[in-house]
Amino acid sequence: MVVTQPAVKSLVVDNDAETSKKEVVKKSAAKKNTGKNRRKSRELVLKAVYRGMLNQSELGPIFRDMAEDPDYNKADEAYFKQLLETVSSHVIELDEKMSSFIDRKITELSPIEHAILRISGCELMFDMSIPYRVVINEGVELAKIYGGIDGHKYINGVLDKLAADVRAAEVLNNKN
Repeated sequence: MVVTQPAVKSLVVDNDAETSKKEVVKKSAAKKNTGKNRRKSRELVLKAVYRGMLNQSELGPIFRDMAEDPDYNKADEAYFKQLLETVSSHVIELDEKMSSFIDRKITELSPIEHAILRISGCELMFDMSIPYRVVINEGVELAKIYGGIDGHKYINGVLDKLAADVRAAEVLNNKN
C-alpha cells in the first residue's frame, strides 16, 4: 500500500536562495545535536511512519502526537523531524527502489518491516553522512525490537542489497 503524504514545505527544492539556505541550516542543525539519541529519533520515526501507513494520517498530527511520546525528550528532535520529513516526501521513490530488492510485493510486507525499510532506505539514499554499515545496523536493531521473530534477518538482507546499489563505492571500499 502506497501512502501519499502532503508535500513537506521545508524539504521542497526550488531555486529560491532563501529556501535553500533554510534547508542547509535545518540539515546542519540536525547533525550538531549529539547530546540526544539518534536511535530514539529513529524509533519515534518508526512509530510515526507506521502510524501514517496504517491510518493514512497527515504529517502535522503525527508530529504533535510524537512530541507526547515519553521517549521524545531523549531523542534528537531536529534529526527526528528531518528524517520523518524526508521519509514522508520520498515515500514513492523509496518504495520503488526497495521493491527491486524484496522477494514479494511491497504491499505484502509487514507494516513494521515496511516502515523500517523506508526509514533505513531513506538514510542510505539521502544521508551520505551516516556510514552504510551504521544505517544497516540501526535498521536491524529496530527490527529486533519491533519486528517479527526473524524480521531482522530479512531487513539485513534487503538493506545489504540496497546499500550495494545506492552506495556502491562505499561498500566496495569497505570490502577492500
